[in-house]
Amino acid sequence: MEFELWWLLAFPLFFALGWLAARVDIKHLVKESRALPRTYLTGLNFLLNEQPDKAIDAFIEAVKIDNQTVELHFALGSLFRRRGETDRAIRMHQNLIDRDDLSDEQRLQALSELGLDFLKAGLLDRAEAVFVQLRGSRLNDFALKNLLDIYQQEKDWRKAIDIAIALPDHESVLWEKEVANFHCELASADMANSRFDEAMTSIQRALEMNRKSVRASMLLGDLYAARGDDRAALEAWKKVESQNPVYLALVAERLMDAYRRLGELEQGMQLLRSYLDQYSSLDLLDALFQWELQKEGAQAAYHLVRDELRRNPTLLGLDKLLEAALLTAPAAQRTDIELVKGLVHGHTRRVARYRCDACGFKARQFYWRCPACGGWETYPPKRTEEFDLAP
Repeated sequence: MEFELWWLLAFPLFFALGWLAARVDIKHLVKESRALPRTYLTGLNFLLNEQPDKAIDAFIEAVKIDNQTVELHFALGSLFRRRGETDRAIRMHQNLIDRDDLSDEQRLQALSELGLDFLKAGLLDRAEAVFVQLRGSRLNDFALKNLLDIYQQEKDWRKAIDIAIALPDHESVLWEKEVANFHCELASADMANSRFDEAMTSIQRALEMNRKSVRASMLLGDLYAARGDDRAALEAWKKVESQNPVYLALVAERLMDAYRRLGELEQGMQLLRSYLDQYSSLDLLDALFQWELQKEGAQAAYHLVRDELRRNPTLLGLDKLLEAALLTAPAAQRTDIELVKGLVHGHTRRVARYRCDACGFKARQFYWRCPACGGWETYPPKRTEEFDLAP
């Protein structure tokens, strides 16, 4: 490409235009900063230095000097909410809404901030009223997401489903797992009240929303079992392996109970052994151990745990092995084994937890929804340890 000489003239011209634009912006910025109360700039300085208490005092003083500074009211209200002073935040944003000189955009913003204040304060009914009012506005998506949060807190699953369906298509896809769980919550409530037809409808909708919903398959098996159809229940629970084998431990006892009712215990134990071989799990081992002990005896149960411990050395496995050893050991050795087991068991109770993948919250029991962060299916149904015995 040939170099044109006129480009040499263009470069200085572009530089000059850029310099003039910068000068105009600087003059405009200086003019605006002079128009602001000095305490406003002081408050900003405190914020930048992470001194929110002093920033709030400075902003309050600035509002007294110039009550027309709408943005300053917004900033002050947000600071109150972040500090947990929701009463002051509510008053600040309510006063803004009551003003006659607010533009439509500013009024919408004030309403959204007021809704967040109510939500932070735990006033869910008032927060709901605000976000319902925002539906259909430019803040519609924002309102829907907050309404979804409110209805989950209130366990109003039907409203939660309606709101999730109203989300934009690209957002709804992100909520498939959650909506499937909403349907499962409805199914659980219906089953508890023997409304089996309604429960079946909710389960089917959950599977339509998320075909890999383990919880829906478990509930489907429970429903068939409650109706006395153990064959159909077994087929539903076996689907868990193809959906997510990590959850097999949750259906292990259900499977064995169904096989026992059918008089096919050995077939059920063979199935559990195959699961344990493919998907090592302490909870699967525990379920199989109890049935092995009941059907084959203490020695067979001991060998089962010993072989699994060799394959996957963990403290929880060692605790189970010591339990099995107590059943087979001579009377003279039981005192020593009980002493060791007591020490190991005491430690495993402290380190063995279900752990939320989203927030890290640990619990002794499994939850479909994390009690700390509210995430759905964030608890892998597998107890973890801080460390194991592997080298």
